[in-house]
Amino acid sequence: MADLLRGGVRRRALTVVLALLALQLGQLAAPAWACGCGAMVPGDARRVAVGREESVVRWDGTDEQVVMRLTVDGDAERVAWIMPVPRRATVRLGDPGLFDELHEVTAPVHRTRYHFWPQDGDWPLVTGDGTVGAPRPPGAAGGPPVSVVGRQRLGPFDVARLTATDPGALDGWLDSNGFALPPRLTGALRPYVQKRWEYVAVKLTPQTTGTALTGALDPLHLTFRTDRPVYPMRLSRLAGTPQSLGLYVLAAHRMEPASGIGGERPRVTYAGRVTARTGPLAELAAGTPFLTAIGQEFPYPERIRGDHELRRARADDTFQQVIYEDRLRTVAGVPVWLVTVTAALTAAMATAAVLAVRRTRPRPEQPPAPTG
Repeated sequence: MADLLRGGVRRRALTVVLALLALQLGQLAAPAWACGCGAMVPGDARRVAVGREESVVRWDGTDEQVVMRLTVDGDAERVAWIMPVPRRATVRLGDPGLFDELHEVTAPVHRTRYHFWPQDGDWPLVTGDGTVGAPRPPGAAGGPPVSVVGRQRLGPFDVARLTATDPGALDGWLDSNGFALPPRLTGALRPYVQKRWEYVAVKLTPQTTGTALTGALDPLHLTFRTDRPVYPMRLSRLAGTPQSLGLYVLAAHRMEPASGIGGERPRVTYAGRVTARTGPLAELAAGTPFLTAIGQEFPYPERIRGDHELRRARADDTFQQVIYEDRLRTVAGVPVWLVTVTAALTAAMATAAVLAVRRTRPRPEQPPAPTG
């Protein structure tokens, strides 16, 4: 009987393991269409995923600029990327050094914080690992259904600027370049078609023929007119895995998203004025001196219900993350608490000894009182 029970348990465990393995293999084989402000479509049945996306939005009241850099991974040799924009856009290559400067400016400040009593990881409380956790740390109607209003070659990118009055009309450009628009993506583009937005369609190919498209790509710099700053996010609802947004906003004042659009509450990870005088950040920030870094998590991408509309915050308060390294206060390598406790115990013992001596010392006899 015991053997039968053990056999049943082993079979059930094997079934669970095989089911989990099949699920993981299915996820690896599925193409990843969505990335922060656009959609990526592999040119064949292979897989492509956006491992990291960084974007900068600059808005001066009339024009918006978006500089974005994607890090892709997968086995696809050709990928198309589609980004909807509210107005006609111009496209050029961005400066990779921009993101290096942004990382340096918005990096958390590390400070040391001393404590008197021992904490987990300090002697003698050595049950922990002694590590310090850090906060986590952002077209007119009546025309043809689709038309190419501009085309250019920028490094590894073949960029086409399109107008479309029918979501299915984008198939023409994609089909001619060897791409197939997934049905789910066609439906997701419908709201942009209804609002008469245009599209930037980019064909990405590796520099060396026969190799997969992986690694950090050159940044793309888009510029278009808009009376309200917006960061397209609707297409991210197609993602099959949780999404993370990291967004830098340059404007005249501190900015914030108008709503969470279906994700967790957006958090500001940095806010302050740009002090750089030279370099790509200073050049892009000219006329928009306030930098706001925003982070947001989307654990359930299917709940994303729109695009991020950015608005001015109530005040231009500055903010920078601080990561504290907690250290035990010491003197010459000896914990202060130990010195203090030892000194207190020594003083207490000395006082007790003095009192004990006084209690045990014989009292002198008093002379008899005189009589008379």
